[in-house]
Amino acid sequence: MTLEEKERIIIPDENGDEHLFEVLFTFDVDETEQSYIAVVPAEQAEDEEVEVYAFRYEEQENEDFTLYPIDSDEEWSMVEEMLNTLAEEEE
Repeated sequence: MTLEEKERIIIPDENGDEHLFEVLFTFDVDETEQSYIAVVPAEQAEDEEVEVYAFRYEEQENEDFTLYPIDSDEEWSMVEEMLNTLAEEEE
């Protein structure tokens, strides 16, 4: 996966098809030293209701980064809290 422009990324699915996403935000958790990214499909970015995808990520030396699924309820709770905070700030 590579960064395309500043706020869009391409993420391949399980079939190898590439999909363009807009980055909503990234954040780091100091206690766990983990980084997270929340994205929406680019074609839905302007819609009122969008499906948000979140991943844990690690930056690589070549400026790429690797996404990992969020598997724990604790991580999901933390990401949802950040999404809710962001939504409140935009109102």
